[in-house]
Amino acid sequence: MTRTYSALTLLKEGLNGQKGWEPAWRSPEPKNRYDLLIIGGGGHGLATAYYLAKTHGITNIAVIEKGWIGGGNTGRNTTVVRSNYFFPESVRLYDMALKLYEGLSKELNYNIMLSQRGMISLAHTPAEMEMSARIVNAMQINGTDAELFGPEDVKRVLPIYNFSERARYPALGGVWQGRSGTARHDAVAWGYARGASAMGVDIIQQCEVLDFIIEGGRCRGVKTTKGEIRAERTGMAVAGHSSQMAAKAGFRLPVTSYALQACVSEPVKPVLDTIVLSPGAGTYASQSDKGEMVVGGGLDRVPSYGQRGNLPVLETVLSGLVEMFPSFRQLKLMRQWAGIVDVVPDSSPIIGESPLPGLFLNCGWGTGGFKAIPAGGTLLAHLLATGQHHDISRPFDLDRFTTGRLIDEAAGSGIAH
Repeated sequence: MTRTYSALTLLKEGLNGQKGWEPAWRSPEPKNRYDLLIIGGGGHGLATAYYLAKTHGITNIAVIEKGWIGGGNTGRNTTVVRSNYFFPESVRLYDMALKLYEGLSKELNYNIMLSQRGMISLAHTPAEMEMSARIVNAMQINGTDAELFGPEDVKRVLPIYNFSERARYPALGGVWQGRSGTARHDAVAWGYARGASAMGVDIIQQCEVLDFIIEGGRCRGVKTTKGEIRAERTGMAVAGHSSQMAAKAGFRLPVTSYALQACVSEPVKPVLDTIVLSPGAGTYASQSDKGEMVVGGGLDRVPSYGQRGNLPVLETVLSGLVEMFPSFRQLKLMRQWAGIVDVVPDSSPIIGESPLPGLFLNCGWGTGGFKAIPAGGTLLAHLLATGQHHDISRPFDLDRFTTGRLIDEAAGSGIAH
């Protein structure tokens, strides 16, 4: 069976009628006991399993997924990867993820289609330009790439923008990060699944967690639709359903779940060669490799688990898009969807042990979960393997809500959530 992907193996299997490929990952029935257990078969859960096996040498692991791997938020986002945050703790976290993304295709032997085309966060008023300068200074001090753009720079990277004197959103400049880009969402999930499975990790799909096994005040595993599965430590990476899962374990999280909408247009020839974000318009967009305009915006501000979102928010997002790019008015929408994101009061993730000993958390990413997958997996793997925080994850422990050491990125970098 052929497992390695290369030009030679593609030619070989093409001549062989594509009959010799090894399945990308195994889907066995669960065992009764594992060393470690991961709830959630999205990007963060699969990355955690991969780094546990690769970095820590622990392979007796199961990843449990209620549906199919990558079928949750990993498959319901706009695929942007970036590290343009304000606080040093956040930059360290997201830049760790971006650096891992930059070498991920080679490491996994799986093309994640990373396209580092750069991202411009636009400023439309003098006050927003002052904020942009502040963010650029912070990013540079914190060790990541950033430039302060003026009007001519915006014209260079966004030649089709509406630069009319009567434009509702005049482009005065903004924050540019050249290393930002996009990656193929399903390829990230499949690449991590393939890599973890090759090292012996069990990936168990269509397996719903019904309850936790709690003995002696400690999490000892879970009860599922496929029976009891025990483990000494359990990791939880279930995004927008974190509060529901926490309730099964007997504690509450400072998490509220919202729908985050996105949509894509019909494909057109290449016209948008970067990612553009306008906080003022409440819209961001990029063009996919297939030519579709991928468009997103802010949260639906009504807590919900509905994966469709609502029309008024979509109207706001699209009105901002056509104000910035009038030529897009003729495009037809092809698809629209929503992911369920888990938002916490300071708009930063929660990484650490839960109030139930033996159960570890990876949640609260809000709208930033996809871009953080490699770092989230690395840090949760470190926690599960050692029982201790990595230096980068320590500031994001749940205890910051009792100590008051919050990392308020909503105020710092003006992110949508």
